[in-house]
Amino acid sequence: MTHSDTTPKRTPFSKYHEALGAKMVDFVGFYMPVQYKGITSEHLAVRQNVGLFDLSHMGEFEVTGKDALAFLQKTTTNNVATLEVGKIQYSCMPYPEGGIVDDLLVYRLADRFFLVVNASNIEKDFNWLKSHLFGDAKLVDRSDEFGLLAIQGPNAQKVMAEITSHDLEHMGYYTNAIGKVAGVELLFSRTGYTGEDGFELYIPPQHCDKLWKAVTDAGKKYGMEFIGLGARDSLRLEMKMALYGNDIDQTTTPVEAGLSWIVDFEKDFIGKPIMVKQRDEKPTRRLVCLEMEGKVFPRHGYDIYDQGKVVGKVTSGTFSPSLQKPIAMGYVPLDKSKIGATVNVAIRDKQYPAVVVKPPFYKSASHR
Repeated sequence: MTHSDTTPKRTPFSKYHEALGAKMVDFVGFYMPVQYKGITSEHLAVRQNVGLFDLSHMGEFEVTGKDALAFLQKTTTNNVATLEVGKIQYSCMPYPEGGIVDDLLVYRLADRFFLVVNASNIEKDFNWLKSHLFGDAKLVDRSDEFGLLAIQGPNAQKVMAEITSHDLEHMGYYTNAIGKVAGVELLFSRTGYTGEDGFELYIPPQHCDKLWKAVTDAGKKYGMEFIGLGARDSLRLEMKMALYGNDIDQTTTPVEAGLSWIVDFEKDFIGKPIMVKQRDEKPTRRLVCLEMEGKVFPRHGYDIYDQGKVVGKVTSGTFSPSLQKPIAMGYVPLDKSKIGATVNVAIRDKQYPAVVVKPPFYKSASHR
């Protein structure tokens, strides 16, 4: 799928965002809502109650065939063999040099694997995976075949229970199911990018209008709000969830990014020797969480200083709506990566102290 023309691609829900008065932007080639009422109020709605996101820009690939498992074992870092049907794992695809092609979710379905990748990387990821196919493994890009809605927040289950009879009470975090939602058979999961409880619904295009109405009608009962990309970014940052292109990319390894927990060093995969070396010898830098005081706003690309020298850059930063303080992530030298270590962040022409804290920033999230 390419976006060579300059017109951003509309999602099945763009017309609803416009009708609601959302501020719309071109986001990686898609016409997306960045905010409705305001980032802070939307952010807090998700933390305290429930919100609805349009994530139809995300990419979805299907992998089938008897070598599908072996293929994914080779091209992703986590151990796909441990995935039971109905389970999901967070993982990443590495380059031979150890950098990250993309981070992704791997869904195990009865007869196939379903991969969810970042919108900005759909074409790159597909070509990368395709170039590594072997044996009886087939890869299909299904990105245009779904609208994707995410219901997120401590009251997400209540909204979802209005539109499905599926046993949500016993549906664990990071699991998936195929079942009827608002009368439509579809794939859904208990996942999200907010740290809160939530569900993501993969909706065939012909049913998107029906599902939008069903979900929004169910949400009215609980005061569900519409949430744009702005609050999505601050929500995931409070949870130290990495954003591809900011916190992780081709130049960062999972070990440096604090993602060793999604690397299975017992299996063989692309880029493994580099990661083993980094694990054993310790990387020269690590991605850390930084908290600051005052009303300053650390942003992506700002310099991080130690004793007058630039030692790193902020990869993501914001004024945290939940904590009411500035927070940031960035790579710092190993000796500055311990909890309690201090550095300075340059904002405009001044340096402000920042302290390394234990992730996540926000500790009261509701995910099960």
